[in-house]
Amino acid sequence: MISISYSKKTAQALQLLLALGFFIGCSNNQAKDLVNEKKQISAILDSFNIAAAKADYNKYFSYFTEDAIFTGTDATERWNKQAYMIWAKPYFDKGTTWDFSSFERHIYFDQTGNVAWFDELLSTQMKICRGSGVLVMNGDEWKIEQYILSTTIPNNQLDSIIQIKSHTEDSLLKKLTDK
Repeated sequence: MISISYSKKTAQALQLLLALGFFIGCSNNQAKDLVNEKKQISAILDSFNIAAAKADYNKYFSYFTEDAIFTGTDATERWNKQAYMIWAKPYFDKGTTWDFSSFERHIYFDQTGNVAWFDELLSTQMKICRGSGVLVMNGDEWKIEQYILSTTIPNNQLDSIIQIKSHTEDSLLKKLTDK
């Protein structure tokens, strides 16, 4: 048996190096895990869009948590999952849903790694839209807790779009704020 003796400072330095090595190893594993989680979330969002395009009602809605909120492009479109399912059912039944595909996506995580949020640009029948939302780890799978769909308006065309929608939205604004 070999006996090695260290000074107190050397022993402390070795402990510090071991702790630092352990911390770096854990950080690298956590970073690798987040890369895998991003890939998993991205695949879920792609599958979510494909399920809509294929008018697969059950699969599409399986991606949402039970208390999910969906916010659409119209100011009146804010539904919990059940209300959204009722609104969407006729479209899925007819097989005429929507076909969105992401061409740019950003995914972020909270410190626990159990909450993720994203924003993406989508190619749609409405031209470019933005999807954004929150996913939560539900058991061992990611589920959509909130999804927000919005249309994009080029800045140089905003004034003309405001003119087009003013009459409708002025009435709606009055109705919604006079409650």
